Amino acid sequence: MKLTDNVLRSFRVAKVFRENSDKINCFDFSPNGETVISSSDDDSIVLYDCQEGKPKRTLYSKKYGVDLIRYTHAANTVVYSSNKIDDTIRYLSLHDNKYIRYFPGHTKRVVALSMSPVDDTFISGSLDKTIRLWDLRSPNCQGLMHLQGKPVCSFDPEGLIFAAGVNSEMVKLYDLRSFDKGPFATFKMQYDRTCEWTGLKFSNDGKLILISTNGGFIRLIDAFKGAVLHTFGGYNNSKAVTLEASFTPDSQFIMIGSEDGKIHVWNGESGMKVAVLDGKHTGPITCLQFNPKFMTFASACSNMVRKWALSYSE
Repeated sequence: MKLTDNVLRSFRVAKVFRENSDKINCFDFSPNGETVISSSDDDSIVLYDCQEGKPKRTLYSKKYGVDLIRYTHAANTVVYSSNKIDDTIRYLSLHDNKYIRYFPGHTKRVVALSMSPVDDTFISGSLDKTIRLWDLRSPNCQGLMHLQGKPVCSFDPEGLIFAAGVNSEMVKLYDLRSFDKGPFATFKMQYDRTCEWTGLKFSNDGKLILISTNGGFIRLIDAFKGAVLHTFGGYNNSKAVTLEASFTPDSQFIMIGSEDGKIHVWNGESGMKVAVLDGKHTGPITCLQFNPKFMTFASACSNMVRKWALSYSE
């Protein structure tokens, strides 16, 4: 089934989960779309079955805390950053709840984590103003970049290049095989003093980059030329909350939650807003992602996850 403006308007909340006692800070769908995993400020990791629509398992990371959880390629393993004690990244087997490896090196909180879509490489960005390149098979950092400010970073869908957003004003593109030579492209944006960049994502077709901010707008840029194609606004974010913005899997639509619990959806080509969905969230929607394989998406506010599916009741 193809996503269209009308199809997007017909999404309704299908399930509500209240597994957490504190804010859900991140979630991630497995590449096959069958499960989604969440991390929360209550130190829990919850694994949900997308097909049965129910929680499968809950694990805890009480000593280190858990944030920015990401699936790796191997089934049943994740990497995540810590929000207590230290800034080490941890590689966990969900199967037996054991750590496979630790990745120490960052000296301040990790604020960006992106897994390569094709192999065991991942990158992390930290408030220590560095981006580190890692391989799941080694605890040693494979590459280190010093930046001028807080980074956001992400791999492209082919895993050949990664983008780093620096200082909320420029995007630098690096070739993974020769990143030590510096960026092969730098796109300077208009600096906006009212907010900072909080996330950066490539579309699945690799042609677009979406920049999230903690202000009242997000930007869509051309991944090859760096030109700003659209600036999307008109949603509430007065308290500078980090709201996750996402592409739909077909790269055609962009969605973001808002402070008042509504989800805003735009057509990436026309730049027009096509839907505002009200899932009756009680607070800001901090996490929002579309399932990569099935016609569902998930949104989370403070401590509640909602699963959205198509409704043909109209």
